Amino acid sequence: MTRVAQLPIHRATEADCPAIVTFLRNHIESSMFPLSNLAHHGLGRDHPNAQRIWIETDGPDVTGLIALTEAGSLLPQFPPDRVELFAAAVDGEKVAMILGDARQVSVLRTALGLTRAPLRTLNVEPHFSLDLSDLIVPEGEGTLAPLSAAPTQLLVDWRVAYEVETFGGEPSALRADAARQIARWTADDSHRVLMSKGQPIAMTGFNARLPDIVQIGGVWTPPDLRRRGHARRAVALHLSEAQKAAVSRAVLFAASEPAARAYRAIRFRQIGEFSLCIFKKAQVVNV
Repeated sequence: MTRVAQLPIHRATEADCPAIVTFLRNHIESSMFPLSNLAHHGLGRDHPNAQRIWIETDGPDVTGLIALTEAGSLLPQFPPDRVELFAAAVDGEKVAMILGDARQVSVLRTALGLTRAPLRTLNVEPHFSLDLSDLIVPEGEGTLAPLSAAPTQLLVDWRVAYEVETFGGEPSALRADAARQIARWTADDSHRVLMSKGQPIAMTGFNARLPDIVQIGGVWTPPDLRRRGHARRAVALHLSEAQKAAVSRAVLFAASEPAARAYRAIRFRQIGEFSLCIFKKAQVVNV
C-alpha cells in the first residue's frame, strides 16, 4: 500500500499543475512524456497515458517528481540523490516500464528492487535535440501523407516488425497492441507515411506533442527499403510541417547507430542518454 502520507513527497492535485509544468519545462528535453500526458490527459485515470504524479516541493516550487501512467509507465524527473524518497512514493504500485534520463532510470530501478525482474529490454540510447531553424530537409523520394493513405494491415505489420526488432518478442503476441497503436495514431493524426508512386515506404510520428516542441517516435523503414534516406526524409518533412504550425524544437532518442546517423544528417545534436527499461510483465513495487 502506498505510504505517501508519511513522506516529504505528496500526491499532486490539480492545484499543483502550474508548478509541475514550470518544473518540467525547465527539464523539457527529458520531460516530454510527462508534460504531454499532463497536457492531453491531466491527472485523470481514464486513459492509458493519464498519470498520477508525486512531487517534492520547496515552498511554491516543485523540485522533483515521479509520474505513473495508467498503462504502468514510470517517468522520473528528480535529483538522483533523492531516489529513495521517490521510490518509496510509488511503493505498492504496478510498473510495466521505466522511461527517462538514463542515470535516473538506473538509480530508480535499483531503489525499487527491480534489478532482477525479467526484462523485455533495457536500452540506453543517445538522446538528441534540434532547433527547427537548423533543420535540413534532404532531397529524395516520396511525399508525406496521413496514415489513412496506407493499408491499415501493412501499418500493423510494420509496427509489429518495429517492436520485434527494437525490443524483441513474439510477433503473434504483439499484433493486438500494434493494431490499437495504429488506430490511436490515425485518430490522433500524430504519425505520417512517406509515399512514393502510391506506395508507403516509411513511417514517422510524434509520440509526445506540445505547442512548441515535439518528440519523435515510431520511425520505421522496412528492411528492403533501407539505406535510401527514406527515414530521414520522412522525419524532416514531418518536422517541417510542424514548424509551419509554430513548433520550434524537436527531441528524440535513437534505437541504433544507423538511426543516429540519419538524425545527425538533418542536424540533430546529442544532448545526453535516454533509457527504456521494459519488464517482461508488470512488477509490483515493494520497497
